[in-house]
Amino acid sequence: MIPWAKPCLFGNEKDLVMDALQSTWISGGEYVDRFEKDFAGTIGTKYAVTTSNGTTALHLALLALEVGPGDEVIVPDFTFVACANTVLYTGAIPVYVDIDPRTWCIDPEEVENAISRRTKAIIPVHLYGNVCDMEALTDISKKHDLFLIEDVAEALFSKYRGRYAGSFGDVSCFSFQATKTITMGEGGAVLTDDKRLMERMRILRSHGMREGKRYWHDFVGYNYRLTNMQAALGCAQFEKKNLLITEKKRIYERYRDNLSDMEGIELQYIAKEVEPVIWAIALKIDPEYFKGEREFLIKELLRRGIETRPGFYPFSVMPIYDAPSFPVAESVGRNVLSLPSFPFITDAEIDYICEQMRDLRIE
Repeated sequence: MIPWAKPCLFGNEKDLVMDALQSTWISGGEYVDRFEKDFAGTIGTKYAVTTSNGTTALHLALLALEVGPGDEVIVPDFTFVACANTVLYTGAIPVYVDIDPRTWCIDPEEVENAISRRTKAIIPVHLYGNVCDMEALTDISKKHDLFLIEDVAEALFSKYRGRYAGSFGDVSCFSFQATKTITMGEGGAVLTDDKRLMERMRILRSHGMREGKRYWHDFVGYNYRLTNMQAALGCAQFEKKNLLITEKKRIYERYRDNLSDMEGIELQYIAKEVEPVIWAIALKIDPEYFKGEREFLIKELLRRGIETRPGFYPFSVMPIYDAPSFPVAESVGRNVLSLPSFPFITDAEIDYICEQMRDLRIE
């Protein structure tokens, strides 16, 4: 079986995690500090605040920006649910908008049209390793005096116009979940250049307790801290970031060369301004070439030893979110699937996957 995802654990992970355990600092500790410093320095921001996962990173960012009841936050209709859920946690209202039909990222024109007097923030999600049109979104956020919260969970180390995704917003949020390019099993981080926001997030992630005054609480806070053991794993992963980036680029290019001319398949469009470090190779199928449905392809590939994943369900098709219909997001949601893209998948395995897709296609 070729799995959809597989963590890359062959460096100093065991040694650093054992060092964290033997230090007896298993909650906070030096590996948390080291990871925060290295991560912020690499992406190009002043501060990093680690969290227990990517969802808590988003929630922490919204809380630090004082998003709350009565506020509106613009989010894409097609993405993982944490983007809207965290807005709902704060009591604010997620305002859903359609996506670009080629990049599948949030459409800046739709964002502009959705802004109201209650809008407080925009959350562009860099999907599958692609990067949103940050020039347009930055202009919109400045024009309307809105916060820009980048969701970089799926695009770690991707670049836009030579800058890392996550270096454009007021804050940016990352995930180090098991399938991500760098993993801690679970983990997250928020980056910012704003010292006040950084300090507020550090307090909020630790029950609202004032630093230097134990058990004195300035806010109603949360336990969103990262453990020293998770951070040690992240530090070991971070040591081989250049190797992981090279691997992800090789995988992207191999799939692109195999699939770009295949009828019935549309690869996610990557603009010339973007250098992707893919989380997963995603493609949109024309159902007519695959017996009328994506599920046929998913089931047949699995039967041939290839695990895949469907695209996200848009918020607009899930009743609990009460979102209006968006034609592009719903079409993408019905027809997108992603393929195995883990580091060190071999060229032969990629070629086999693509051969099976060709074999299953109906002429």
